[in-house]
Amino acid sequence: MRSICVFCGSNPGNRPEYLQLARTTGRLIAERGLSLVYGGGKVGLMGAVADAALSAGGRVVGIIPQMLLDREAGHPGLSELRVVTTMAERKLMMGELSDAFLTLPGGIGTLDEMFEAWTWTQLDLHDKPCGLLNYRGYYDSLIQFLDLAVAEGFQRPRHRAALLVDSEAEALLDRLQAAARPG
Repeated sequence: MRSICVFCGSNPGNRPEYLQLARTTGRLIAERGLSLVYGGGKVGLMGAVADAALSAGGRVVGIIPQMLLDREAGHPGLSELRVVTTMAERKLMMGELSDAFLTLPGGIGTLDEMFEAWTWTQLDLHDKPCGLLNYRGYYDSLIQFLDLAVAEGFQRPRHRAALLVDSEAEALLDRLQAAARPG
């Protein structure tokens, strides 16, 4: 595995622990020699994960739609910033440049990105592992819903199992690297 895409909030959340989680994740990615691919923002958890990876000597590639760049939300210090036209184009490029996906806490935009990448796995559009970092139970209700979808016959167990879940960043990175195809 050469690169990992991180989906996370453009807001910092209400607890300082979320920013620390993003910083730890960015540092761990860089220390493993992986490139970070993310949404290109300089604010919230997005900015924190990018800053930490850069500070640890990592390569960071941001992909941002022009409309967000026009709002001055783009990160000016990245290794590479790619500007696209639409949010859909952003997700597609993030997927093309990444060997795995890791989701940190965030809101509906974060979930939109995670669910699309995970759906691509279900549809056999790629075989890249997807991980959900359930830090301090942030995603407990979502995980409960996903398990209900299996119990009620709306999702196959093997597709549910394709979303790797852990509460620790380092452990989830280990699992994603183990599941990724060599490259």
